[in-house]
Amino acid sequence: MISVRSRHFLTSGLSASLLSLQMAGLSVPALAAETPAAPAHQPGDPATDAAKEIPARHETSGSVTIGGKQIDYQAVAGTLIVYPAGWDDSAAVMEARTGVKPDAKGDAKPEDSNPDASAAMFYVAYFKKGAKPEERPITFVYNGGPGSATVWLHMGAFGPRRIVTMNDTHDPAAPYKLVNNEASLLDVSDLVFIDAPGTGFGRITGRDRKKAFLGVDADGRAFAHFITQFLGVYGRYNSPKFLFGESYGTTRSAVVVNDLQNDDNIDFNGVILLSQILSFDNDVDEPRMNPGNDQPYVLALPTCAATAWYHHRLPAHTGPLRPFLDEVERFASSDYLLALQKGSDLSAEDRQAVAAKLHDYTGLPVDYILRADLRIDGGEFEKTLQGDADITTGRLDTRFSGPTLDPMSESAQYDPQSSAISSAYVSAFNDYSRKVLGFGQGQSYLAETDAEWDMKHDVPGMGKSDGAPNVMPDLAFAMKTNPTLKVMLNAGFYDLATPYYEGIYEMKHLPIPQKLRSNIEFAQYESGHMVYANEAALKLLHDNVAGFIRRSSGSALR
Repeated sequence: MISVRSRHFLTSGLSASLLSLQMAGLSVPALAAETPAAPAHQPGDPATDAAKEIPARHETSGSVTIGGKQIDYQAVAGTLIVYPAGWDDSAAVMEARTGVKPDAKGDAKPEDSNPDASAAMFYVAYFKKGAKPEERPITFVYNGGPGSATVWLHMGAFGPRRIVTMNDTHDPAAPYKLVNNEASLLDVSDLVFIDAPGTGFGRITGRDRKKAFLGVDADGRAFAHFITQFLGVYGRYNSPKFLFGESYGTTRSAVVVNDLQNDDNIDFNGVILLSQILSFDNDVDEPRMNPGNDQPYVLALPTCAATAWYHHRLPAHTGPLRPFLDEVERFASSDYLLALQKGSDLSAEDRQAVAAKLHDYTGLPVDYILRADLRIDGGEFEKTLQGDADITTGRLDTRFSGPTLDPMSESAQYDPQSSAISSAYVSAFNDYSRKVLGFGQGQSYLAETDAEWDMKHDVPGMGKSDGAPNVMPDLAFAMKTNPTLKVMLNAGFYDLATPYYEGIYEMKHLPIPQKLRSNIEFAQYESGHMVYANEAALKLLHDNVAGFIRRSSGSALR
């Protein structure tokens, strides 16, 4: 059965919002002004009047130049309160409307059964000045983790200011440089960067707070409730609407778009996926924990081949990358897949032939491949590819390399790209938020939460699954119940966290009618997990995503 989602709590005024923050156990930061100015594109809108009274927000103005054109925008940094499943907002709404607290006496008190936990979710929104909401798309943007803030997409991809980092090597320490972002999507859409519960300047509190927000379904509900609140507060229900998720954010997007469309009756124009993972059984990090499932090795092979090509580790192939990958994809999905499926029935002669081919495509020694039984997971590949030089290859972006921590280890013990750029992104955002957005003084910005994640998932129409999460049914359900929904998959060739061929495989195996497959677009880039870490790829990513938003926005952008 399809689960029944909770009703969201919509702050309708200062009293309700203050109540929300007090219930969340959070202090109320000073407002930007006693009556902050409404977004310039919504003068006199009742929803905007309510938005004037939201606590924990600060408004600023700025401009960005994209394609030679200056775009003036209003930025709003703030928090909205969300509650877990089962929340009943009746008492809070009545108090907000009447100013009178409901009678605590009597037997019927719906709030008595309310969950105790709550979350203040931090966001930064950018609105183009002078635009009409119904003619201006709005895109909700988030990273993954699970449990990550959205500093990466904000400062590296689509915000009006972008951090400058090295292409494939470790960045020097501060000072870091922020520049005008020519690749910001503000030329085609307003943007809302959302940090996951418990990250950024947001916090979670209350009894069982981790259980209430940190899990596949709980996190999806929190984001869906945040978005419905945001649409109401800022008067954007009639705007073309998009989701943009990266990494685990693609998992989240499948859950959220299904929740929004089928629980809240809010259809979306498009879902944009970057570095996709919908079925965790396809994860190449630890497939040996699931013996008998050889699919991860098959789907990761093209990325391993691209990585070996980039680092000049191939014994024979020196030509262009794309034709080479076409060849590897054919081998992976035919001879290699068949060989793995034979298991112990594979003959010694065939085993030797496949090992030789894998050596040609990955540069790994034949004897190593044979000892691994033709199955090399992500960590082993990262440790071994350049291991003869005591160098570990990156995971999120295999173009990056770093010194091996333990030459005797079986697999990589850290990710060189993460070490290379994390300080730049986090430091730059902390500085930008306080000095430019005017938000965060006296608070700590949390880039991620280290809490355990509940991977159990309530599959639409099928019930609760306790295995590795697979949200392909969620995305398929959303596409079938809204046949106009468009989906775009973006991926980097050098991503070994979520290999690009894995995303293609998942999309081509969605349980949807053939006629809906034309609603899906694909784009690949010569970059890694964070495609935007390569400036040339970032420009192409902008152009592709901007084109998708234009095509999927109906008459709004025609």
